[in-house]
Amino acid sequence: MVQGRERGRELTRQDFLLLSAGAGAGLALAGCGGSQSSVQTAGSGKSYNGPKVDLAFWNGFTSDDGDYMRKLVEEFSSQQKNINVSMHTVIWETYYQQVPSAVSAGKGPDLGIMHIDQLPTNAARGVVIPLDDVANTLNLKKNDFFSVVWDAGVYNGHRYGIPLDIHPLGFYYNKGVMEKAGLDPDKPPQTKDDYMAALEQMKSKGIQGHWMSPLLFTGGLTFDALLYQFGGLLYGEKGTNATFNSQEGVDALTWMVDLVKAGYSPKDLAQDDEWTAFQNDKNAFMWNGIWMLLELKKIKDLEWGMAPLPQIGSQKGAWANSHNFVIMNKPGQDPNKVAASKVFISWVSQRSAEWAKAGQVPARETVRESQEFKSLEWQPVFAKELPYVHFTPPVPGIADVRLETLDPAINEAVLLKKEPEAALDEAAKQADQLLKENKQKYQGA
Repeated sequence: MVQGRERGRELTRQDFLLLSAGAGAGLALAGCGGSQSSVQTAGSGKSYNGPKVDLAFWNGFTSDDGDYMRKLVEEFSSQQKNINVSMHTVIWETYYQQVPSAVSAGKGPDLGIMHIDQLPTNAARGVVIPLDDVANTLNLKKNDFFSVVWDAGVYNGHRYGIPLDIHPLGFYYNKGVMEKAGLDPDKPPQTKDDYMAALEQMKSKGIQGHWMSPLLFTGGLTFDALLYQFGGLLYGEKGTNATFNSQEGVDALTWMVDLVKAGYSPKDLAQDDEWTAFQNDKNAFMWNGIWMLLELKKIKDLEWGMAPLPQIGSQKGAWANSHNFVIMNKPGQDPNKVAASKVFISWVSQRSAEWAKAGQVPARETVRESQEFKSLEWQPVFAKELPYVHFTPPVPGIADVRLETLDPAINEAVLLKKEPEAALDEAAKQADQLLKENKQKYQGA
């Protein structure tokens, strides 16, 4: 999938999520193998009175979101007498490979950000420490956060991530293209019947209204959303077997393929073709992530809007991921640094309405309910999808399984090289084998 990116193009928000999904493959080989004992420290996490410490904070926020996070880091450091946080950005393409080796050597970050589907892999390899003590001393509880993302941060009975945000998939529509086709640009379709009627009307005007990507971005994420809408899940509850080849999965992928077969979408799209077409008033409907908000705002004269994903299946459903704070398992970890990290994590978490401006939905309930967040134009619309988003089970290596099995199956089906059912059945068989191998591999980690 990585080779599908345009050569020489700057790494995009879409790319880093793609890379985070597959980066665990390298991590499985480069794991620290350190102990996973939590570092017990004193202090409430609200303040720090110990000796001066310098915290190395690593993440992959290299674009506009990096500017927002850096401002928060600088503001925090300016308010602290004994804590200085230095932010270091590593493009997500290499982040998940560099962090384990750096931590194992006692170098690199003291704390960082990890996607929620990477937490179990990093926990199993001893890269990050359990944060049960951090959650307890900060008095963080499930009802303080969006419950699904809070639960997803637990692996093997211990918490490894403190959730910062949720970034879901949403529905962007090009008002100019809709008007050209005779559609009401202020009434984006939200039901299957209305959606298909809109596509048919655009087709009658010579417009292909939904460019269906065969790649993870955005085809793979679209499949996940549709699978949930049809009532299915990617894996069984314990993550030991693939279930994406259920009838619900077949129905989801068939709907995607039928858009191509019926001519509502061009064939053989490359990475980001749907996004390029949307910018150039050729594509009307685009299912893409909340991270596109900042990109769209930069484009002059483009008339667009966004709404929750249309309901194509029997229920509402949406793909999402999440950034979580983690503390690294460096040899001889300084308890003072862990105590200071608590203060930083708590401080940013409480101010995540500012982070939301970077194109995120805060994980913290009180922040989502704040007037500061509600006053944002589009982020609260994405927040409406939270009741029906899903995350993968907390199983080490599960992100790699998708990259090697499901994504190629979606690709072959949307490119009309293989029928949906056959593609998914073959991928599920391969996924079950990989899940079995991963269980054995990570048991000894």
